[in-house]
Amino acid sequence: MTDIPTLAPALPRDPDGFHVEIEATRGRGDIILDRPPLNVISMLQREQLRVAFEALDADPAVRVVVLRAKGEHFSSGGEIRGFLDASPEHVSRLAWNIAAPARCTKPVIATARGYCFGVGFELSLACDFRLASQTCLYALPEQRLGQIPGSGGAARLQKIVGIARTKDIVLRSRRISGRQACDWGIATDCIPDGDLEAATDALADELRGLAPLAQRTAKKLLNDIEDAPLSLAIELEGQCYGRLRSSADFREGVEAFGAKRDPNFRGE
Repeated sequence: MTDIPTLAPALPRDPDGFHVEIEATRGRGDIILDRPPLNVISMLQREQLRVAFEALDADPAVRVVVLRAKGEHFSSGGEIRGFLDASPEHVSRLAWNIAAPARCTKPVIATARGYCFGVGFELSLACDFRLASQTCLYALPEQRLGQIPGSGGAARLQKIVGIARTKDIVLRSRRISGRQACDWGIATDCIPDGDLEAATDALADELRGLAPLAQRTAKKLLNDIEDAPLSLAIELEGQCYGRLRSSADFREGVEAFGAKRDPNFRGE
């Protein structure tokens, strides 16, 4: 757990089905699904995961957030009975909770092996990077329950792979391997199962070494212009570029480049 006392009240006191680990020296915060063997995600857990992402986003010691799981499977999906027991108000918050990684201003990496189904897949789709092992299987199986994805899964997937492939996955409850997900652009990379942790560590360390202000700006810009016309997207990009031009990090980057040394970015 974290060694920063001020963060403790912001994290869930009794997290349901997951825990949080923070390595301040590496600038990394991990949210770890931990309900073996399938890491089924409960209704309460969805809300607590949102709180955890918001807490890590607010923690100045955390530069990169990693979402991962214990065991052979990332998650087989949500607790089915919970949908029947939950109130309409609760159900209406599902997509907002699962979108927490997208709202997080810091880079978020989802790393998965084995089953990554239902809400587990939807949660991964809200992250910035998806690392899949060769054993990973992605799926949105809600059609088999007489339902559809309800936490942004179909919408986000269509933005990534287009309507034809999304229909193929959603309408058939089709399972997609990590390799095919990588080929289709769903996963950032597909990695041998035994190398998944090392690849995650390497990506997290790489992201931590870059300028945090520029990262936050780029993430928000890319999210904001996803549906924007090209002319507006170019205009917004230019405005962001102009603001970063006066940042201390940009000056440090230019000076470090000229001096042939590593930059010391401070997020300012």
